[in-house]
Amino acid sequence: MWQSVYGVVRDCYGLMKWGEVTTVEKPLQTILIQRELNRLALIVEANVSMTGRVTMLGISRWTEKGGSYRTVQRFFNGVHDWAALRWALVKSQLNAMPGTWIMVGDEVVVTKSGKETFGLGKFFSSIQNQVVGGLCFINISLVHVESRRSFPLVMEQLVRPETQNSAPKAPAQAKSPTGKPGRPKGSKNKSRTEVTLSAFQLQLQLCIRLALNLIIGSLGTQYFVYDGALGNNGGLQLVKQTGLHLISKLRHTSALYFPATAPYSGRGKPKKYGDKFTVDGLTDQ
Repeated sequence: MWQSVYGVVRDCYGLMKWGEVTTVEKPLQTILIQRELNRLALIVEANVSMTGRVTMLGISRWTEKGGSYRTVQRFFNGVHDWAALRWALVKSQLNAMPGTWIMVGDEVVVTKSGKETFGLGKFFSSIQNQVVGGLCFINISLVHVESRRSFPLVMEQLVRPETQNSAPKAPAQAKSPTGKPGRPKGSKNKSRTEVTLSAFQLQLQLCIRLALNLIIGSLGTQYFVYDGALGNNGGLQLVKQTGLHLISKLRHTSALYFPATAPYSGRGKPKKYGDKFTVDGLTDQ
């Protein structure tokens, strides 16, 4: 919930000048009733102004008249379509920001102590470079390439154990001893396009589809950007099923080969791979 309002506050702050919170209220009038809109305006002003830890009590202390703790609590107790709120803000700026838009995604880990927090688990924090106890969120954002600005759009928390365990930032599990190396005897070739997606990949794909449903008819994007967690065939098929092209990176141990160009010698199975790909040997063509 807090991560959701941060996205809206960040967009409001990015789309307004200091003291002009009311100028970004108009796109939200068709989504929020006036009472909720007034509460959101107070919360946005407090978040932009306050220092220290962001809590409901802290927000209430930084708000103007009418922003009591109970008022802030009532707003967060309500059910809001945060993705629609963010898209309404971004959509209002499309005419002023022509150019290329791409969709990007990532996981965000927020440290959290305690044992009763909803969705609490163990995740790898790249900031602390270790596994920490906290919450993990899938984030889908729109990036305006020319201005290099990012606008959060969809955010979902990883709460189910099977989703948390299959997430890229989940702690590495101890590998069980394997049998003989190489391909198992009797195995057959499988279709590269027919893959079984993990629980995390299914939730990520659902987030991408939700973002596409929001921007359909108003904004066209062809590319989805993610880190090396999708730099494999499963990640590629995940994104292709949504109708987008994937921009990612491969593992540093990946080996790439050019297609075989040598004529068939007439003996044995035709060669499938040619020379190994190296950056040093890459021609201008």
